[in-house]
This record gives sequence, structure tokens and C-alpha cells, in this order.
Amino acid sequence: MSNTLNFCGTEYPFRLTMGAMLRFKRQTGKEVGEIANGDLESIIALVWCCVVAACHADGVEFAVDFEIFADKLTPDEFANATSMLFEPQKKSE
Repeated sequence: MSNTLNFCGTEYPFRLTMGAMLRFKRQTGKEVGEIANGDLESIIALVWCCVVAACHADGVEFAVDFEIFADKLTPDEFANATSMLFEPQKKSE
């Protein structure tokens, strides 16, 4: 199942993959499991890594660097992304 993230009016693929976790480690020097509650910079970095990795895997162009991404990411987009990452998925009935 692939989620999408609406960023700056465009839908991009968004999912946590091994590539996203590797990018996160390279970006921050931390493992995903080391993200502390309230560590906003790390969470934004993880969201960015999920978009970059999913776009790369799906062949979708996404040439937005981390700082520009953070500058343009709205609170609603951030809330949507973090809910997809951290809230348990509901099973379809």
C-alpha cells in the first residue's frame, strides 16, 4: 500500500522504506528508532526521506532539498505525514 503526501499542491508517493531509513541515517547520523519525542528536525527529516525514497523508487521527479522542503512544508502536510508514519494502520473491514 502506498500513501501519498500533498506537498505544495502536488501529490507525491510517501512511504517508509529501507531507502528512506538509510537516507535518514545519512542525513541525521541517527537510526529511525532513535527519534526522540518532540525532535521536530528529525521528524521533518524522516518525512523528507520518505518522500525522496518513494519518489525515487516510483520514478517520480522530486528535486527538493531538505531545507527547502522544511521551508515549504505546511503544518497540515506535516500532520498528515506524521499520522501516516506513526499512527497504527486501521484494518479494512
